[in-house]
Amino acid sequence: MKLSQLMEDVVCTVVQGSTDVEINDIIYDSRKAAPGQLFFCIVGTQRDSHDYAADCAAKGVSALVIQHDIDLATVPGVTVLKVENSRYAMAVMSSNLFGKPSRQLTMIGVTGTKGKTTTTHMIKSVLEAAGKKVGMIGTNGVYFMGKHRETANTTPESYELQKLFREFVDAGCDTALMEVSSQGVMMDRIAGIHYDVGVFTNLSPDHIGPGEHASFEEYRGWKAQLFRRCTVGVVNVDDENTPALLEGHTCKLETYGRSEQADWQAGEYQLMRTHDFLGVTFPVKGPNEQLQLQVNMPGEFTVYNALASLCVGKVLGLSDEAIHAGLADCVVKGRVELVPISKKFTILLDYAHNEVSTQSLLETLRAYQPNRLVVVFGCGGNRSRLRRYGMGEICAKMADFSILTEDNNRFEPVEDILADIRKGMKQGNPDAKFVEIPDRLDALHYAVDHAQEGDLIAVIGKGHETYRDRMGVKTPFCERELLLEYAKEKGLQ
Repeated sequence: MKLSQLMEDVVCTVVQGSTDVEINDIIYDSRKAAPGQLFFCIVGTQRDSHDYAADCAAKGVSALVIQHDIDLATVPGVTVLKVENSRYAMAVMSSNLFGKPSRQLTMIGVTGTKGKTTTTHMIKSVLEAAGKKVGMIGTNGVYFMGKHRETANTTPESYELQKLFREFVDAGCDTALMEVSSQGVMMDRIAGIHYDVGVFTNLSPDHIGPGEHASFEEYRGWKAQLFRRCTVGVVNVDDENTPALLEGHTCKLETYGRSEQADWQAGEYQLMRTHDFLGVTFPVKGPNEQLQLQVNMPGEFTVYNALASLCVGKVLGLSDEAIHAGLADCVVKGRVELVPISKKFTILLDYAHNEVSTQSLLETLRAYQPNRLVVVFGCGGNRSRLRRYGMGEICAKMADFSILTEDNNRFEPVEDILADIRKGMKQGNPDAKFVEIPDRLDALHYAVDHAQEGDLIAVIGKGHETYRDRMGVKTPFCERELLLEYAKEKGLQ
């Protein structure tokens, strides 16, 4: 494609050279520089890739996009475009490169602090029950037409995102469903995309700190951008942040919740539990109709996630049959995911990895009145120590027994992490019962070996992850597979 074609809808200045050059691909990693490519110089939190412009020119790239001045003498013969924001320009030009694929898809974006992954899986299940062909992007990776692969970020970089949309279209998908992170919006990864439906789950402090967001208000503000970029907003009317989130919104609204203000209101839910089922059933009252839903996931947050999915289905005109079937059949890897290894006790995996999500999960599980509520958990290394204190405090208060272990220690000694968790536990309940088992596989085996009749055992923190990160080295570690393997070894199955 000619550079002049890629520049459509981008405000820029031609600093040097001609726009009548052929561009084969877009790159933002200088190590991939080669003839025929367009390199974007991006100012990042760790480094400024304008410093690599000369190196890319020496490797023969056809053009550069910059957002601040560079020494043009170091890039002779290379076309140079100057823009106000390189990330924004890269998003729009990537869309142009791949033929504006998002315009050929029904676009659905889901944002919020908790529930994004589960809600997108529920919506996908409902859409597919209605016969839709869905491409999905989020924390658990990319799914489309029976394929799955991992992603580095919940919301991929704009180039990767547009390339995925192109793949979706070429594979026959009619819908793109994705988690929209605050970082993804702030870094212009979704620039130039208009969503048919935007979904808001809930909001609480998260991703606040160096390299992320300066404050909760900033975090909320970036989440709010989705509702200036969609046709219909599906929002949780019960969340206290909803009014502030919707300031300046430009979309039509459909609301859900348990309060009477909601367009789609859930009634009292009933808990359902067997050794291999942990779910809820509840009535829903909507405009001129009533439904009874059943979901094989536990707790009040499941009610909200299912309501959001129902609402999306209604906005898109899907049948009640598809909504019922999709919600009843949905299972999400690593999100309150049961591992059926024994009829004596229930063991599940969940991604809860901060204080808020841990408290929400344990409150949910406590409602099922288990003999004991047991938690297996650790905290990630090279991350906020406050998270360790908070999770330790919550587990000490709410669990009958805790098994402290590793969780992606990265470059930090696991002993230091466990010491911080221990401090939090003492603050939460000085008499809390717990054991420390640094090796996570040993901790899983201990949980199974010491399980009692009627126990509910929550293995939290890693959820869908299939690796263990020790001192920066990732090795395979799929908890579901490891538990099933150990159960077979012990004769539980």
